[in-house]
Amino acid sequence: MEVAAALAAALVPSWSAMVVLFSYLGYLAVAGAILPGKLVPGAVLPDSSRLHYRCNGLLSLLLLLGLCARCLHGMDVPYGELAYSLCLKYRALSCSLEVLNPHFMGVDLKWDIIAERLGFMLVFGDLVFIPFTFTIQGWWLLRNKVELSLLAAMVNCFIFVIGYLVFRGANKQKHVFKKNPKALIWGKPPKLVGGKLLASGYWGIARHCNYLGDILLALSFSLPCGTSSVIPYFYPTYLFILLIWRERRDEARCSEKYKEIWVEYCKLVPWRIFPYVY
Repeated sequence: MEVAAALAAALVPSWSAMVVLFSYLGYLAVAGAILPGKLVPGAVLPDSSRLHYRCNGLLSLLLLLGLCARCLHGMDVPYGELAYSLCLKYRALSCSLEVLNPHFMGVDLKWDIIAERLGFMLVFGDLVFIPFTFTIQGWWLLRNKVELSLLAAMVNCFIFVIGYLVFRGANKQKHVFKKNPKALIWGKPPKLVGGKLLASGYWGIARHCNYLGDILLALSFSLPCGTSSVIPYFYPTYLFILLIWRERRDEARCSEKYKEIWVEYCKLVPWRIFPYVY
């Protein structure tokens, strides 16, 4: 009973926490509406119309960091000069990165955002669940002394590098293939299934190889915590379950969309996420 009472009390937010949260949400609403930014079209809606979004997130973030620094540490920087400097900095960054990252504005056209919509799950997950649960490893290391051997540290770094290469490499290959289906993959012409599905590179190893990289990255974030407790391994465990569910959802969607082509692709690439395992 005492544990339940303590847990219930901990779940009740304080007035100061409520003020901070709603102030933050209010700032996002105001900053998103008034700060300058490029207008880009969103996804096509059921009535064939498009909503337009003002991409000023970077400027909003920089301004928020500046305001927080001023409030916390009493920085002697006039507000007008700060806002003007941030506007110039944002404009310079956006101009310099436009060619290097031309597909950034297409992030809101991803299938999962269009299908799942912006509802309670995404809002609660992004503002509450992810910040508090995906950082358990850091809190664990702050409160527990963990000594890793040189070999353990090297193995962990190796897992991180492999996970990063697989995750970024698989997504990059898919992006390059969509832009230019004839682009070389690992120095060779791409192997296509039905003229639509890529079966070369990482996508010839597993049908959802990017999920493998994601899981390896999550595991590398928890391994520095050692093996004395399972608590720091919540993130990779949760992500593993989530991606298995998402992979099966993707399989059903792709099977319905590509039909016989997907069956042929599954025969050519039998492994879903983990080569020779699953």
